[in-house]
Amino acid sequence: MEADIITIGDEILIGQIVDTNSAWMAQQLNNEGINIRQITSISDQPEHIIATLDESRKHAAIVLVTGGLGPTRDDRTKSAMCTFFGTKLIENASVLDHVYSLLAPRGIPMNSLNRDQALVPASATVLHNKLGTAPGLWFEHEETIFVFMPGVPFEMKYLMEFEVIPRIKNMFNTLTIIHRTILTQGLGESTLAEKISSWEDSLPETISLAYLPSPHHVRLRLSARGENKNFLVKILDQKIEELAEIIPDYIFGYEDDTMAGNIGKILLEREETLGVAESCTGGNIAHAITLNPGSSAYFKGGIVAYSNELKTNVLGVDRNLISDRGAVSREVVEEMAIGARRILNTDYSIATSGIAGPDGGTPDKPVGTVWIAVAGPEFVISKLYNFANHRERNIIRASQTALNMLRLQLLKK
Repeated sequence: MEADIITIGDEILIGQIVDTNSAWMAQQLNNEGINIRQITSISDQPEHIIATLDESRKHAAIVLVTGGLGPTRDDRTKSAMCTFFGTKLIENASVLDHVYSLLAPRGIPMNSLNRDQALVPASATVLHNKLGTAPGLWFEHEETIFVFMPGVPFEMKYLMEFEVIPRIKNMFNTLTIIHRTILTQGLGESTLAEKISSWEDSLPETISLAYLPSPHHVRLRLSARGENKNFLVKILDQKIEELAEIIPDYIFGYEDDTMAGNIGKILLEREETLGVAESCTGGNIAHAITLNPGSSAYFKGGIVAYSNELKTNVLGVDRNLISDRGAVSREVVEEMAIGARRILNTDYSIATSGIAGPDGGTPDKPVGTVWIAVAGPEFVISKLYNFANHRERNIIRASQTALNMLRLQLLKK
């Protein structure tokens, strides 16, 4: 079974607001075993609305529409509905009473625009929206279900949860769809695909695999579809266990995990501490760590030593070392990590030094050159990385890679 999602509003098309409704609705439908065929954002023009509804009718069993149900003249969805469904607007007494009950306690008089919220297409089933004045509207038209909801996110979510999803579940027998996400770091998309190709070939027809790369990591999404939920869960668990045996060092978490969050759990459990000394990452590693609640229990702080002066005066890096080897070098980044661990009095430290770009590169050290070091009670390790020439992506990649270096050291211990 397939569904279309349509969002109406010029404010979306001009980039004034971001369409978060579609992503949320798609997730809810997918949880109920309904595939999303298409997500479309369109203008407030009635002819555009009608044409889009007609196109969706040809392909989708369910069409969810948000936006254009407000009381002002620029909201034209209801008039387009009447044309498309061949009906007319009538006043609904229960909606009118509800509108009055929302306005009266706030001392807002009922004007003609507010009263017009109670005008609904005669052929629609009204879905009660206790959070707002615009009701949801349900149509069954030529074997397709059309549902219209306000564009206000919290009102739409209420209607989806208490009206739309229960009705859909009562009407249709849907397949079970289960998604599992494996988070990897350290291999690019193509290298990762090559490394797990045999495992991917062994996936049964009920399971599909998608590669979702980003500067932070490469996500592997497994999607299983079928009638037997218990069987799908079992086969997914089995395949994930097989994958973990193939690339154990590259999997750092699952679903909504973060690299910094999982490192924090390890440090917290061991009652160990961490500090950072950042140059090219400019505090981004510290930011990733402190996004996690409770990070003060294991993260002591960081030093953003962007200038060579701070590297020497604060972290204690030898000035001659910087002159001889350069700030972006193994020797300097290791001294930064050692200095940070000493000054912050931590069990572990991370240090970064590199050329984020877009300028500053040389033939020997082009933009994207980054040295990363991790220091611990009995070790100092460092590694050279060559990222790309995009500044923001280089900062993200260097930060994630640095955290991953620490993670691997913690796992060895």
